[in-house]
Amino acid sequence: MRLNEMLFVTLREIPAEAEIPSHQLLLRAGYIRRIGSGLYAYMPLMWRVLQKIAQIVREEMDATGAQECLLPQLQPAQLWQESGRWDTYTKAEGIMFSLTDRSDRELGLGPTHEEVITTIARETIRSYRQLPLNLYQIQTKFRDEIRPRFGLMRGREFIMKDAYSFHADEASLKQTYQAMDEAYRKIMTRCGLEFRPVDADSGAIGGSGSQEFMILADAGEDEILYTEDGKYAANTEKAVSLPPDMEKSPFSSYEKLATPNTETIALLAETLNCSPTIIVKNVLYEVVYDNGMIVLVLINIRGDRDVNQVKLTNELTKLAPQYQAKTIISLTVPDATAQKKWAAKSLPLGYIAPNLDDDYISTSKNVAKQFLRLVDHTVVDLQNFVTGANEVGYHVVGVNWGENFTLAELKVDIQQAKAGDRAIHDPSQTLVSARGIEAGHIFQLGTKYSEAMGANFTNEQGKPEPLWMGCYGIGVSRLAQAAVEQSYDQDGIIWPVAIAPYHVIVIVPNISDAEKMTAGEKLYQEFKQAGVEVLLDDRQERAGVKFKDSELVGIPYRVVTGRSLSAGKVEVVKRATKETQDLPIESVVATVKQWIEENI
Repeated sequence: MRLNEMLFVTLREIPAEAEIPSHQLLLRAGYIRRIGSGLYAYMPLMWRVLQKIAQIVREEMDATGAQECLLPQLQPAQLWQESGRWDTYTKAEGIMFSLTDRSDRELGLGPTHEEVITTIARETIRSYRQLPLNLYQIQTKFRDEIRPRFGLMRGREFIMKDAYSFHADEASLKQTYQAMDEAYRKIMTRCGLEFRPVDADSGAIGGSGSQEFMILADAGEDEILYTEDGKYAANTEKAVSLPPDMEKSPFSSYEKLATPNTETIALLAETLNCSPTIIVKNVLYEVVYDNGMIVLVLINIRGDRDVNQVKLTNELTKLAPQYQAKTIISLTVPDATAQKKWAAKSLPLGYIAPNLDDDYISTSKNVAKQFLRLVDHTVVDLQNFVTGANEVGYHVVGVNWGENFTLAELKVDIQQAKAGDRAIHDPSQTLVSARGIEAGHIFQLGTKYSEAMGANFTNEQGKPEPLWMGCYGIGVSRLAQAAVEQSYDQDGIIWPVAIAPYHVIVIVPNISDAEKMTAGEKLYQEFKQAGVEVLLDDRQERAGVKFKDSELVGIPYRVVTGRSLSAGKVEVVKRATKETQDLPIESVVATVKQWIEENI
């Protein structure tokens, strides 16, 4: 392609809305153009990158036996109501664009396609002989992000590959899940990315287990924790750990002490001259279920640990049937306004004890009469600890479970793991933190959707059973920007060779110089004939502008018909290392082609 004939506009200044380097560079280099909040046009260079990523994804998916299809982006609300996710996606999380057509039918723009694919399976899969089956698509998805930002990282419209598999049993599901894990590793490797698979929370998708594929980058929105031995990695929503050992308590007997102005753990520890590891803090949450029921949750957790709200949400979702509900609408720490709706009397905030009495909850039809009491594992074995006294300005010390307070029955892991904690699989290993960009996510869904939507098959014994399902997603457009976030310098983008829009740019510094222009044209044609993707910068621009643009855009190899042409050579620059060398003009095409092949 000749740049003189191409829609090619670069920017010298950083656009005001661009917050992270990859977003800035994609805008400056003319890869994308902002159309509206979270909405971007993919310009010709970007479209080539996306097509290359999609083709790598397609090849690796096809290699597993998966079949490509294309599903409708408009989805009837009825299907989502069958699965029980309509209210979650349109109200609780609010990420689905919903609309009503001229016949008053509710529809949603697809953020994901579990319901649609399960409907297809319900209507087409009859026998175990048709299983296993894996269908995938590469398509635009829509999500109504509260705060679209970071360009293609968190947009309202994006390109995604999503696959859905169907099985007769869990063993078959696990085989395909493993095949998808291997395929995703190959995809990331072929795209030239440094990545790390991590254990993940399944979120609104659901299922028994999931794994994310994180592109390592300093600007990543997600924090991951891993061990140096390579045997454990998880995002912080899912990570588990052993906290530091509890320090010895200075208190040997039970006593109530005046502790004014110690509403925080730090102030309390300083006042009592003790470690936060021997303090039990009692945290109050308010959960609202989808049937309108309000439940007050009282959590006992060690003073030096924080509550992981994702883990807590998962535990509370499991308990939803206990309150005749299916899912959670909201989970908050109740402020003064919220407390007025249900508190029968003023709460001793900052001084709550594990046995806070249920009579603090006023009688109301939509409020559970008792606190839901959860105990984090970090406090189960504490001895002679410190905790609140249910009286403002007072704490009790030298406390023991079974003697002074009763340990609640529901024991859970809801602590937030963090860097420096010990690993559960090997306590000699400590967790290390890194930032990552989620580019892929695979799930074992089990029978969640098939049971809800009646998608059954007939087993070998002729009996109906719900289909076992898995789903597997890769953000194609997100992966493209993640590649930039992982690989750039002060001059611009450094594309991995496999997904670069073009592999070579031939620059003629001065198109008025007939000899240099002729050499540039000849090289351009030779590269094309050799099957190398090549650009020819034949613009009427200064040489410096052309060099800056080539570095900004990130084409892997630059060939310049410059001063060395008089000696029968051309200058070749490797974008990744800025290594420069003069090569004989007759061998440059073969040499650069070999470099490209070695890097794909």
